[in-house]
Amino acid sequence: MKVKQLIAPVAALVVAAVVLLGVSAALGGTAQSNEEAARNEILSYMLPGRPASFTEEPYDGEDESIRRVFKAEDGYVLEVETAGYVGPMTLWVGVTNEGTVSGVTVRDHGETFGLGRGAQTDAPFLLQFLGTAGEAAVGEDIDALTGATVTSKAVTRAVNAAAAFVTGADVSSSATEWEG
Repeated sequence: MKVKQLIAPVAALVVAAVVLLGVSAALGGTAQSNEEAARNEILSYMLPGRPASFTEEPYDGEDESIRRVFKAEDGYVLEVETAGYVGPMTLWVGVTNEGTVSGVTVRDHGETFGLGRGAQTDAPFLLQFLGTAGEAAVGEDIDALTGATVTSKAVTRAVNAAAAFVTGADVSSSATEWEG
């Protein structure tokens, strides 16, 4: 094959790569902006009054399960990671300034299909946490998901940790302990 025959296809590939790189760079800011808007929309559902803006605050406290803290005028939304049955679970928990849980959503997990995975979609299970203030306990005021007690306790632990952050409860208190 002659070199002249290779120049046109190689040039076309180089031009295409440059165009794709330019488009990617141009849309990078748009993608980040869209991601932030989607995050803020989800966060706004976690607090009463649907606040329009949140500021992320640094967290360097003792509770290692708290990953991120988003502050709004009416309260906080905390990203909490806890150990589920299969592996780590990430939750967002809305807590009013008074320390009352106002929203819970499971953002990421690897729990067992048909059992622990219900923690993400079982509305009656998640609704049990609304109005609690850091002292929720499975078997007392929280009914566990059928066949998923470990997952239920993990969600409870995450919700209690978020409420404890807002109320200032000591992380060594029963609010954030494993409970077996």
